Amino acid sequence: MLLSDSMSLLWLSYAVLSLVVLGTGYLGLAFLPRLPRLVITWAVAGVMWVPASFQLPLMDEGEVYKGLAPAVVVSGLAFLEGDTGAMLPALMLVVVAAGLGALVGLLLWRRGRRGAVAEAAEDQGRQGERRQDGGAQRQEPVIG
Repeated sequence: MLLSDSMSLLWLSYAVLSLVVLGTGYLGLAFLPRLPRLVITWAVAGVMWVPASFQLPLMDEGEVYKGLAPAVVVSGLAFLEGDTGAMLPALMLVVVAAGLGALVGLLLWRRGRRGAVAEAAEDQGRQGERRQDGGAQRQEPVIG
């Protein structure tokens, strides 16, 4: 069947589910300020999205299956199997991806903060102009 044997469908479903996890995780961290919320969310995104190669021995003598999987899955399975040769490269990829993800979150926070600061300064400038123009007096609403 096409649906059960398709690697592209497997990766697509993993991507969709990871986006759902990231979205709910971001919303679940709403009690935190924006900086740690973005840094944590993007660090988790880096961990979830970095791929790593792996090898599995097949039933035939000397045959191995080579493929790609999320690095966190590869390192977790290598840990459970006690295979440090496969775990170390995958774990290093996980650590690097978490660091890069946290850096992306920090840059997004800084970009959003810069826009908010410029917007606040612009609003203060408009309020100053209104006060100079006599805009401090109350204006009645007009219907129609």
